[in-house]
Amino acid sequence: MTSEIAGITRANEGIQGISWNILGQTYVPKSHSDNSFSWHATLPPGTFVPPHIHPDQDEYIYMLEGKLDFLLGNSETQGTAGDTVRLAMGVPHGIFNKSDQTAKVLFWVSPSRRLYDLFWALHNMKEQKPEEVVALAAEYNIHFLPPPPA
Repeated sequence: MTSEIAGITRANEGIQGISWNILGQTYVPKSHSDNSFSWHATLPPGTFVPPHIHPDQDEYIYMLEGKLDFLLGNSETQGTAGDTVRLAMGVPHGIFNKSDQTAKVLFWVSPSRRLYDLFWALHNMKEQKPEEVVALAAEYNIHFLPPPPA
């Protein structure tokens, strides 16, 4: 894919009607080209994206509803509705919904690389076992970090 077709992706719909289940969250792709990939995400209470690194992508999150806790490098912080979270290329980050409310956000990455394909692969896994998710993500150049020492 080199460029996206002009048009409108309607509210509550993904491009081509796509909706993925990724780690208990719902991801709905909104746009996809070589240069940028965006998706709407619904993160129920208690769900999270473990700390990981995108070595060749900048990632951004625009908070629409709710509150999320973030690990950004070595710092912990929170984002709420209206905030934009910048997850710079090569900086470890994790996303956690520790609240009792569902969070809704718009994610985007630039450039797209193979993240769109990774989401298809994760969605199509029979069971998203942590060790298998980590191994698969590494094949797409997304690297999950080991858990902190107990």
